[in-house]
Amino acid sequence: MKTLFILNLTYKKDLQEVENYLEEHNQYLENYYSKGNFICSGRKNPRTGGIIISSFHTLDEAQEAIKDDPFYKHEIAEYSIVEFLPSKVDSSVLKL
Repeated sequence: MKTLFILNLTYKKDLQEVENYLEEHNQYLENYYSKGNFICSGRKNPRTGGIIISSFHTLDEAQEAIKDDPFYKHEIAEYSIVEFLPSKVDSSVLKL
């Protein structure tokens, strides 16, 4: 069974630098959406980073996936991870 992870990105660089890697970051997101690992993602408000709700078998898998992100590779953002086991879910939105 997969576990859910909140991937919390915080920008380390200014927004101009973020914009320079945004297209590559979006390709990274699409790759993991197509694999079924990413559930939803978006910008924080105010725009200081982003959030990715994801599903992986292990924490190690989530940590490895982060290493593929151009924001990580080019030190645009730092990541923190929150692992959680849902006890309730709206099955019309998310099937576990």
